[in-house]
Amino acid sequence: MKRVAIFGSTGSIGTQALDVIRVNRSLFEVEVLTAHTNDELLVAQALEFSPNAVVIVDESKYTKVKSALASTDIKVFAGEAALEEVADFDTYDIMIAAIVGFAGLKPTLKAVQKGKVIALANKETLVVAGDIVMQKALEHKAPIIPVDSEHSAIFQCLVGESRNPVERIILTASGGPFLGKKPNFLVNVKRDHALQHPNWSMGAKITVDSATLMNKGLEMIEAKWLFNLRPEQIEVIIHPQSVIHSMVQFEDGSIKAQMGYPDMKLPIQYALGFPERLKNDFPRFNFRKYPNLSFEEPDYKTFRNLGLAIEALQAGGNKACVLNAANEIAVWAFLKNRIGFLDITAVVEKTMAAIKYIARPSLQEYFDSDAEARNFAATLIKL
Repeated sequence: MKRVAIFGSTGSIGTQALDVIRVNRSLFEVEVLTAHTNDELLVAQALEFSPNAVVIVDESKYTKVKSALASTDIKVFAGEAALEEVADFDTYDIMIAAIVGFAGLKPTLKAVQKGKVIALANKETLVVAGDIVMQKALEHKAPIIPVDSEHSAIFQCLVGESRNPVERIILTASGGPFLGKKPNFLVNVKRDHALQHPNWSMGAKITVDSATLMNKGLEMIEAKWLFNLRPEQIEVIIHPQSVIHSMVQFEDGSIKAQMGYPDMKLPIQYALGFPERLKNDFPRFNFRKYPNLSFEEPDYKTFRNLGLAIEALQAGGNKACVLNAANEIAVWAFLKNRIGFLDITAVVEKTMAAIKYIARPSLQEYFDSDAEARNFAATLIKL
């Protein structure tokens, strides 16, 4: 019986993780659930799964959650600091790190320092401070198992290959809802258009990142730290069908690929059950329904976010932290209809140019860079 803490339980990854646990009650027990503002879903999840503790980050909703769970033994906490406090508990075995954005870094780092198994869905944790997080994971013997479909694919392809050096990895990208479109089309894109992903069902922020190709850039940075790679070993290819989730090429030229339907429950279940593969009734892939799988180069000229992420990947230091902070502010503004789709890239580019570069940041300097970048980006948007 594995005891599971789901940080970000009301989001897309968190709810799907609970779907997996729901049909595997003999294998998993829910120990912790956390939510940012969705108190009603958090309460419903808590009543169904009876965790030891829940956290509602929005402190204004603490009383409501506390009252709704008054008849239970569930401990109720509130506020951002409570995320770290609960992450420091000894009562769980594996954390599903599914909090969106920079906010996931502190509780994930706390769990790493406790030596917990981390099922990592929050790519920003490694984008922002990958060097520190991975060093702490090594020191505290905290296994990190990726949940992102692309990184899960790479992870699966590397099982059993520890003695065989990797020549390169190839991250696949669907291309998002605007594949093949040019700037004269994208200038008129609205929020609802960007949220219509052709293959995947995801939260709003990551769906917009997919539409701008920033998501793939963040995945490149995450892959560098997860798999100890050089920037030149990481490539991106557009694969509209989203059937091949990513590939590894070894020094002999052989390529391994992990394939399947675009369903996040599979990498979630793989991370929870690792090293075992758990039986399930998910849809099985049928080659006859996919007679053609296609691949093409990304359009770096139109989707410049991918190029900006590669620039940050190559620069190292605090550059990726700044990139991520500016992007989070810009995407938030776009989702609020405050800026246009192409303005997201402009905000990120200007912020990257403005914030001082630090080659070897401390953890505090990462936090400072994040705050400075957010403030600068907000000024550009006039928030």
